[in-house]
This record gives sequence, structure tokens and C-alpha cells, in this order.
Amino acid sequence: MSEPTKGYIVRGKKRAPKAYPTGRVCIQKGCSVKLNRYNRREYCYNHAPIRYPRVRGRVLPENA
Repeated sequence: MSEPTKGYIVRGKKRAPKAYPTGRVCIQKGCSVKLNRYNRREYCYNHAPIRYPRVRGRVLPENA
């Protein structure tokens, strides 16, 4: 139990996260929510259009 412990050097990402201009506001009429500088969308969470994920899998012959 007297052996020294070994660890690994934590290395971060080489590239900085993509940032957008500060001070942006949701484009929905009447909404004054300030957008985060890392949010790439033009809308806030409440007004963002619904986006459905791509569902992968087999296409059944009866549905094709």
C-alpha cells in the first residue's frame, strides 16, 4: 500500500468551441430572451421550431 499511484495527464480539446456574437435576441416577435453565445439558432428554446431526429432502422416491405 506504500506504492505511489500513477495517473494520466488530462488533455483538453485542441479546438475552442464555436461561439456566436454576444447580445443576440430571439427573433420571435415579442420575445426578448437573450441567446447564449454558443446557441447557433436564431430562436430561444421556447420558440424554436420542432425538429425530429432521423430515425434509423430497416424499412419494412409493407411500409415501403
